[in-house]
Amino acid sequence: MCLGSCVPGHNDYSEFKNIPIEGWCYNDTLEFTQEVPDTIADGMLTLAVRHSNSYLYSNLWVEACYENNGQQIVDTLNIVLADVYGRWYGHGLGTGYQLLDTISPVCRVKSGSKVKVRHIMRVDTLYGVEQVGILFFSNDKKK
Repeated sequence: MCLGSCVPGHNDYSEFKNIPIEGWCYNDTLEFTQEVPDTIADGMLTLAVRHSNSYLYSNLWVEACYENNGQQIVDTLNIVLADVYGRWYGHGLGTGYQLLDTISPVCRVKSGSKVKVRHIMRVDTLYGVEQVGILFFSNDKKK
């Protein structure tokens, strides 16, 4: 019972999309449909990036389009993946790394709402990004 109360929250929704080995093209928008247990949920919307050592850059610029409390929001995120020496910030096994970044710390989500993510780097095709995911952590501690 005590250990259960130590958990910082639960993940009400998560979904990952695989990026083709041929790379992530600039025009390829990833679309996620959020399915939360309640019709409306309050919590934190987070983006996860899984990449390999073959990723050539220290950061990743993405555009995230989502609904928050009935309003359509378009945010740009600069996800810093490595330090100035090229050491990856993410954690993982082998040559794979995962890093989370907050899209919105306070977000009201309707079940079935869409989140769209695309990269907005200055190259047409990115290599080394393996998966991109959306995670929603509910503020509801009753569960």
